[in-house]
Amino acid sequence: MQAPRPLTRRDALAGVASTLSYPAIAGLRGEPDFDVLIVGAGAAGIAAARRILVAKRTVAILEASDRKGGRCFTDVSSFNLPYDQGASAIHLPTQSPLVKLAMQNSIELYPEPQVYEVRSRNPAKLGKSLEEIHSKLDLEQFHVDRVRCYAAIKKAAASEDDISCAEALPTDLGDWRQTMEFVLGPYRFGAELTELSTKEYAVTIDRDPARLCRQGVGTLISALTLGVPIKFFSPVTLIDWGDRSVALATAEGMVTARTAIITASTAVLASGKIKFKPKLPPRYSSALEKLRLGSYDHVAIEFNGNPLGLEANEVVFEKARTSKTAALFANVHGTRLSILKIAGRNAAELADNGDEAVRGFALDWIAGVFGSRAGKSVLRVHTTSWNKQPWTLGAFSSAPPGAHEARKTLSEPLNDAVWFAGEAIDQTFWGTVGGAWRDGERAADSVIARLNRK
Repeated sequence: MQAPRPLTRRDALAGVASTLSYPAIAGLRGEPDFDVLIVGAGAAGIAAARRILVAKRTVAILEASDRKGGRCFTDVSSFNLPYDQGASAIHLPTQSPLVKLAMQNSIELYPEPQVYEVRSRNPAKLGKSLEEIHSKLDLEQFHVDRVRCYAAIKKAAASEDDISCAEALPTDLGDWRQTMEFVLGPYRFGAELTELSTKEYAVTIDRDPARLCRQGVGTLISALTLGVPIKFFSPVTLIDWGDRSVALATAEGMVTARTAIITASTAVLASGKIKFKPKLPPRYSSALEKLRLGSYDHVAIEFNGNPLGLEANEVVFEKARTSKTAALFANVHGTRLSILKIAGRNAAELADNGDEAVRGFALDWIAGVFGSRAGKSVLRVHTTSWNKQPWTLGAFSSAPPGAHEARKTLSEPLNDAVWFAGEAIDQTFWGTVGGAWRDGERAADSVIARLNRK
């Protein structure tokens, strides 16, 4: 069901702009300007706004950047193809409302094929038949060891202590350990296994296969903003939550509301870019510090044809010798575009060294895994740098030991007036677009209940 539109987009935006033009002081100026103000036009913010519009409450989203979607961003200009720079799949499809919403908006979702390959470096040194034998044996061992690692993590999660996943892994992985550490840690969650809780990780192991989005996940989230009032280029710098209403400071002045939902990333909130008055209670600031974002970047590579000989949406891992490895998502949606996924500490270090370092690593990885000829078929390359996006400062949340308590803390409102929402706060679907959407709806439902009580 589409959200009703009590305000037209033009009227809503004009209303937000008008409000911001006249500074107000929270608690001293009569009626608040809105029932609800939302910080951030990502999946959580959009989900919350839609819910609030259905409840016929006045709402506006203040977005720091020039676009909607947050970490869901489909780039259609770099390659003239839909290219998700951020979130690229819908996880937990049987439980996610996004699947139904995609159908209602003519956005095509289809099951992730789960086609994998494992390759060793310098394949040209092997004869073709010998290479094929090695590849089959490696893939079998890859699956066996991954199942063993999952079983070890589940066993550790059942114990009283919450230890890191790295401590729980089998000790006899041998030369597969680096591969397992990358696939289970950085590739899945943008963080090293030393930084991931066994108790939190265990609930993710049996997640349903994801759905891929042919038009792009960012396109899907953007399609769901119809009728939602968004004020772009409006970074919030201060949230005054100490009085009977909430006041948010932007470059154009103060705007007030009865309640607010903050969907800015935990990394942005922990950085101090948005101040709170009074200061956040220590348990909130501690929770934000604990739920920092991992590092995850995409290097999009357009090849001339299919020189790597891979299937559509095939995933290629390297039998890694070091932690400096990656994974290739080949021929995305059957196109000429492939995405090299760089994650964890390696991604963070490369990002610190700039775009050329990221690009150089990607092309070296392709040459090392597929042979030097592969590089000659590269037409164009595009790299992301989510750690350097000023209003994101990372990819998505990871779950260190003790993360559950941190999420529980951030799910509780401040002064019955300010709620936090986002993928990092969802109790079980953290790290996913569906988790962000669901948590935005959770916060909105709590806000609506509060407004109805008052």
